Amino acid sequence: MAVKYNHLITMHLRKILSPFFRQAFWIIACLSAVCISRSCEGAQPFTQRERLVIDSSDSLMYVTVLPQDSAILRTVSAELGAEELASDELKSLVSKMLTTVTDPSQDGVGIAAPQVGINRRIAWVQRLDKDGEPWACYLNLKIESYGGELVDGQEGCLSVPPMRGSVRRWSEVTVSYTDWLTGERVTETITGYTARIFQHETDHLDATLYIDRADSVWVSTEWAQERSAFDYSRPEWW
Repeated sequence: MAVKYNHLITMHLRKILSPFFRQAFWIIACLSAVCISRSCEGAQPFTQRERLVIDSSDSLMYVTVLPQDSAILRTVSAELGAEELASDELKSLVSKMLTTVTDPSQDGVGIAAPQVGINRRIAWVQRLDKDGEPWACYLNLKIESYGGELVDGQEGCLSVPPMRGSVRRWSEVTVSYTDWLTGERVTETITGYTARIFQHETDHLDATLYIDRADSVWVSTEWAQERSAFDYSRPEWW
């Protein structure tokens, strides 16, 4: 009798608790999936240091240079998660990055976030392959494949003044990035000189500089003269 009574109690408890455990299981599973997804993507919230750089910078940001900023330039950049993609910090950062790279004091054709002290997969590229040569921002940028042929070309870098180098790059690349508005991944194939810019900027995100790939590197006398009075000192808050 006692055995039968205990069995009835056990069955009753299972009936009551089963929905609870099922719900708890799915909550835990969902949370785990989110955590795994963010971990796989390398996404993480903006750090206190990154927020300091974004908030303290003027519209014209300090551009990291060798050798004093090697630690930043030689660190692989992390992806942006959903929280960062929707943040005011990101809006401020990309706006300041564009102002910086298009300023006459820099006058580049591309800039990556590590070049302003932020190790995130963000890059601005001037689309020389499109009408009007517009600027476009690419979030969580990656190169998926290379194509075409290998072509030699001269490159310079805002972070490696006043050097120039001869670098062999692929004439075609397929890139993927996160669409800011939809959060979806977009894939695009780029050719010509713009493909070279994408490779240069993506290298920055992977802690690689063009001088690592160059067949030869030399001092640009013209650039050295232009930058003779340029101030490379870091901001006081840095």
